[in-house]
Amino acid sequence: MTSITTFAIISLMLDFASFAQTAGRLLDAIGVIVILGGVSFATLAALITIVSRQGVHHTYRSYRQNMARSILIGLEFLVAGDIIRSVAGNLNLDSVLILAIIVVIRSFLGMEFEMEIEGHWPWRRTKRTRKRVE
Repeated sequence: MTSITTFAIISLMLDFASFAQTAGRLLDAIGVIVILGGVSFATLAALITIVSRQGVHHTYRSYRQNMARSILIGLEFLVAGDIIRSVAGNLNLDSVLILAIIVVIRSFLGMEFEMEIEGHWPWRRTKRTRKRVE
């Protein structure tokens, strides 16, 4: 390989790494915006429900479900950003372990939020829910 070809390959790799880091940060920012927007929307919807004098139980449940949805979607973006940055960056044991911990926590929170939103565990879908999914 000539030195020009080697330089071009190294330059492309650095450009890709820079692009991947920027894309990861962008996904992180989108995740934060989704969570903040969802929390704001859920709070506004809860306040409107309280003012319209609907039941406290209904308001509380709806508020928690809306919050869980926004956090869950925001976490998806945050995890995607972490994965892109981890794969594009220098992979070492520490970064892989941190990514694995993040994915495990996200999976646990995803199941917990699904329970909060749907009222049952993901593996305990009712017949009506299965028909909707199919």
